[in-house]
Formats: sequence, structure tokens, C-alpha cells
Amino acid sequence: MKKIISLLFFILIPSIEAITLKEAISSDIRSEKNILRDPYRNPYETINFFGIKANMKVLELSPGSGWYTEILSQYLLDEGELLVAHFNPENGGYQKRSRLAFDNKMNSNKAFLKVKTFNIDSNFSEQEGIDAILTFRNLHNWVGPTMDSIFKNSFDALSSGGIFGVVEHRGKKGLSVAEMKKTGYVSEDYAIKEAEKHGFIFVAKSEINANSKDLKEYPKGVWTLPPSLRMKEVNAATYLAIGESDRFTLLFRKP
Repeated sequence: MKKIISLLFFILIPSIEAITLKEAISSDIRSEKNILRDPYRNPYETINFFGIKANMKVLELSPGSGWYTEILSQYLLDEGELLVAHFNPENGGYQKRSRLAFDNKMNSNKAFLKVKTFNIDSNFSEQEGIDAILTFRNLHNWVGPTMDSIFKNSFDALSSGGIFGVVEHRGKKGLSVAEMKKTGYVSEDYAIKEAEKHGFIFVAKSEINANSKDLKEYPKGVWTLPPSLRMKEVNAATYLAIGESDRFTLLFRKP
């Protein structure tokens, strides 16, 4: 029976060839809409800064619609492994819609066949041997007890020496928790302090995803800027000229 199951596995799984990071970024599985964000999100430089290699076991936290998942899934397809912690659909509302849309995307193409998805509110520290955990533009959603839980689980899940990489909308110094939640911008010193509180060692930061045009004071917070454009046609040309938010890019390690 085991031999039959093994044979079926190899029949069902398409042949896999290792590809480089640049090839993953150029992959035809990426949507046109996502490719348009590359100049603002700098995936090649960002993934390299975090030290992600093709043979690593990587966990992506809160992937949203899967912008980085499209890239990481292909880069890690041959030698590595990609795990994804997404919303729990049982929470209903936006979280359910977002998770179902992501699941549908993962089921739409055999290229995503090896991606393993589970709930972010589960105890993902039970996953073993994780080399790197990455999150992109999510801290503002977690500020408070949720961040404590996710950071603790992340620390516990990583192997010793494992990478914790964070990209987030950079707020001004001294923002209150309420201001961070309202505007979507998070103070860089706050993010570092919270990570260190949970045992991570701060290694380095990069200005890869910085944007000096971002004034950080808008009617609808960071969502005023593209790609959200919450003000719709109101001053759209101004916000499009600014581009996406100014972001900090932080690298931590587990001792």
C-alpha cells in the first residue's frame, strides 16, 4: 500500500526544476496587478536582505492575497518548503472572505501545490525546523495582545539561528498604540522593542523599501496611498505620485 501511495504522489506532482530568485519573480504565475507593485516592494532586494535561500523552510505570516506567496512558493518549490499562516475562516467577515480567496488561489494552479496553509491563531510553534519567518505590512493589524501572541509563536517555531524578517509602514517616532492602529503606520523603535521583548536579536535594518515622498498624514491613513486609494478619485493623482508607503525593513534572529 505504501508503495502505491508513493507512486501516486510522484504521478500527481508535476516535475519540478530549481529556479533562481530572479526567475521566481519573473514567473508567469504572478498576476499582472501584483507585478505592477514590484518597483515599490523590491522583492529581489528584500528577500536577499533577509538571507532567504532556496533550500530553506519558510513561514509567511498573514499573506493577504498572496503577493509574496507567488514568489516564495516558486523560489522554494524544488529544495525548500513554504508554510503560510493565514486568517482563521471561522472568524467570519473579512477574515473569512480573505482566507477563502487565498485558498481558492492556492487551489487554482499546480504551481502552489506544495504550499501548506494553516490558521494564524493556531499554535504554529508546533511546526518544526523553520529556518525563517517573514511578514510584510502586517504589524499595524497586530499591535497589542495579538502581536504578543504572534511574536511568541514565531520565536518558538524558529530553529536556533532562524531568521525573522519584517517589513512595515514606517510611522513617526512616538506614535501611540491607538495612532498606529488608526493610521496603519508603526514606529520603527516600537517594532524593534516588541521583537526584542520576545527574545529576538536585532541584526540589521535596510532602507530598501523607504519612500521619502510619504508624508504620513492623510485622511484615511496609509490606505490613502496606492494600491488602496481609499479616497478614490479625490486627489488621486497626488497620491499616485507619492507611490506606496515609506517602509522599514528589519532583520532579527533567534539566538
